[in-house]
Amino acid sequence: MIERRPVLDMISHLVLILGVMIVAFPIYIALVASSQTAEQAALAPLSLIPGDQLFNNLSAVLQSGASGNVSAGPVLRMLWISLASALIIAIGKISISMLSAFAMVYFRFPGRSLFFWMIFVTLMLPVEVRITPTYKVVSDLGMLNSYAGLTIPLIASATATFLFRQFFLTVPDELAEAARIDGAGPLRFFKDVLWPLSRTNVVALFVIMFIYGWNQYLWPLLISTEQGMYPIGVGIRRMIAGGDAAVEWNMVMATLLLAMLPPAMVVILMQKWFVKGLVDSEK
Repeated sequence: MIERRPVLDMISHLVLILGVMIVAFPIYIALVASSQTAEQAALAPLSLIPGDQLFNNLSAVLQSGASGNVSAGPVLRMLWISLASALIIAIGKISISMLSAFAMVYFRFPGRSLFFWMIFVTLMLPVEVRITPTYKVVSDLGMLNSYAGLTIPLIASATATFLFRQFFLTVPDELAEAARIDGAGPLRFFKDVLWPLSRTNVVALFVIMFIYGWNQYLWPLLISTEQGMYPIGVGIRRMIAGGDAAVEWNMVMATLLLAMLPPAMVVILMQKWFVKGLVDSEK
């Protein structure tokens, strides 16, 4: 029997409410600033009362971006570039990682363990560490200011390969033997058996990888030298690069709100599958 303690319940709820308020307050500030005029948003201290310019500011940044004070294009274009890049990175990481893990678990070939540990060692070599040679290769291949340059160097994932490998090792060998007896080839076994069993893991990794791709800043900052290929992170930085006197903070905050929507929607829509993929032990 679980003993109810009203005082402890009240304290735990107060702590949770306080935590939510601390996390949500910066978002509220961005919402307030994005609903004001440029003059109101530049005042110090900032008024905590929302204005009536929210939809006007959102429409302005989506269609034309910032004013002539800074070099930044329409936010709608930046959102599309970030969305396309994040989807390519997430889908590419999951596809390559599943196939590589499948090969290492269900195929017998010389050096199988060596190849796995070579992939695993790349965890210590993120793109920030090898950014100079990676940039040289991408530049020599003519992939600057392109979706290929934004995504291909970030697609490989040792983490996802390791997680899929560990999951495939938990799949009973009897399933593979039964599929082999029924005449199913490796790809048929992968499609009909492993893929349905891996869906929750795929969704959980998709959410993580999508947010990883969406939040990329350093690599796109180097690759994107043309305004038409700025993702949203680089675009926001460009909007505040003209000095405090030139920054339209209402437009910047409106852009920040728009930048938070896609990853927030992905987490909300896939929350059930995401949590299940992380904590569900029944395979």
